[in-house]
Amino acid sequence: MKKFLAGGMVAALCLVLAPAALASSHHPKGEFAQFGECPLNRTTISDCVYSVTSAGSFTIGKKTVPIVKPVTLQGGYEGVSPNIKFFGAENGDTLSKTPQPVPGGLTGIVAPTWWPKFIQEWFNNGINEGLTGVNATVELAKPATSITLNTENLLFEKGTALGLPVKIKLDNALLGSSCYIGSNSSPIQIDFTSGTTSPPLPNKPIKGSAGEFTANEEFTLLTFSGGKLVNNSFNVAQGANGCGGIFSIFINPLVDSILGTPSAAGKNTAILEGKIQDANAGAVKASE
Repeated sequence: MKKFLAGGMVAALCLVLAPAALASSHHPKGEFAQFGECPLNRTTISDCVYSVTSAGSFTIGKKTVPIVKPVTLQGGYEGVSPNIKFFGAENGDTLSKTPQPVPGGLTGIVAPTWWPKFIQEWFNNGINEGLTGVNATVELAKPATSITLNTENLLFEKGTALGLPVKIKLDNALLGSSCYIGSNSSPIQIDFTSGTTSPPLPNKPIKGSAGEFTANEEFTLLTFSGGKLVNNSFNVAQGANGCGGIFSIFINPLVDSILGTPSAAGKNTAILEGKIQDANAGAVKASE
């Protein structure tokens, strides 16, 4: 039972963490309806996970982005700590690509004078026309099987509970559609804890929480509410890439100057708060 309780908390991590598909891969009913993308086609799956992060924030260098739109993480796992194997959603939507508005966006930004004049004019005209809003989206940078889980650490509020390899997409008409901090080849590895962090300076420790636990009568559906998963010791080794399309040689350095990237450990923070549900895979199947 301890393994099952701990497993439920795993999903709390995300920071991370995909909205339910319009047409689910599976069709569980009643209290299990949200687990439609649990990878039940794998006969070894023991638990299904569905997590909604509704609050928190992430800070990269000089910029903090609050989580104001719900983010989901869904999938399933097999095994016991420390040898748990995580598998992503059946339809591939493991970590939802939910854009969060960046406070301030590009407001007040002016093209550097060292840029060619025609690029300065293009950029400044765009700013003057109101193209200042920026959205930031945390995406998985590796396959879902690269997500690491330790349910005991999660439950007992110690050590690393969940590891997420991510990259951050920045969306704006001037930045283009391929502007990222981090990449598939150089992901931002965030190892979340429900305990207390031990960050390098100048960051101060942050206390996480496993949250409050409730269960259904059969003990096949566990819910953890009010959990808090934290990390403020991760490193952002790679700065902006792909920003501005053909003008990336000019836009990438500008984005780095705004964010302060690359950003060393002690200057970055991720906090995820929300609700996590863990269901017995057999019970999910039986509800279909």
